[in-house]
Amino acid sequence: MKITELPQRSREQRRRDLLDRLEREMDVWVASADAEGLPCLVPLSFVWDGEAVWLATRPANPTGRNLREGGRTRLALGDTRDVVLIDGEVETYGAREVPPPAAEAFREKTGWDPRAERAVHAFFRVRPRAVQAWHGVREMPERHLMRDGIWLM
Repeated sequence: MKITELPQRSREQRRRDLLDRLEREMDVWVASADAEGLPCLVPLSFVWDGEAVWLATRPANPTGRNLREGGRTRLALGDTRDVVLIDGEVETYGAREVPPPAAEAFREKTGWDPRAERAVHAFFRVRPRAVQAWHGVREMPERHLMRDGIWLM
């Protein structure tokens, strides 16, 4: 069935669909910008802990620097007909400071443990502040599912 043929979902259904995607999907697009506003967009593996998205990358690369120094990001799942956008605040953890349950969940889901790498990696906890989700134009009017860290349903 095409997305255009699907019935319009309620906000609550979109929230359930979003939480399901956060549990099952492996990668997310991560948008950040440096102090001059130069944008950076990369795919990273992630894990959802029920409250936040955990990412891992090298802290010296552009994305790591931007996340650490800027303290915010936009995450994106899906394609142009099945969109999820998450705006969040970022906390940075070194490989030794990351809470063990988060690092273990990341390893279990992705099959990769950044703590075991030779190169230095950091973990980034993204707490959602705003969330939008929609299937096509018909769901655009009620696309906002979260504002200021509070679910709207």
